[in-house]
Amino acid sequence: MIVLVGAPLKVLLEGTERRSPQIVTNEDGRPFTSSGFRASFRATQARAGIKGLTFHDIRGSTVTRLAELECTELEIAAITGHTSSDVRSILDSTYLSRTKMLGDNAIRKLERRVKE
Repeated sequence: MIVLVGAPLKVLLEGTERRSPQIVTNEDGRPFTSSGFRASFRATQARAGIKGLTFHDIRGSTVTRLAELECTELEIAAITGHTSSDVRSILDSTYLSRTKMLGDNAIRKLERRVKE
């Protein structure tokens, strides 16, 4: 699977010693199993004092942030690996709680249109 990354992450990854063909590995350098990753994620959450979130919430938040940056649903799907219908569903759900940035973007568009 090919995962697109931005330049800052690419630089970081290129400067990191490779222990495995996979990027995310367990302490032994082997790919996580689903249950192993879930357990590690929960332990990290507990240490950070974060409650009530799952790893998939990060993907949903990414969809929201990309929408705030005015990415199209197809652009978002290309980055996150969702289908375009999944992106629409996420944007219609609680992940996109009508953020201030989206409202600000809409007002700027309206103001540009009124000035024309």
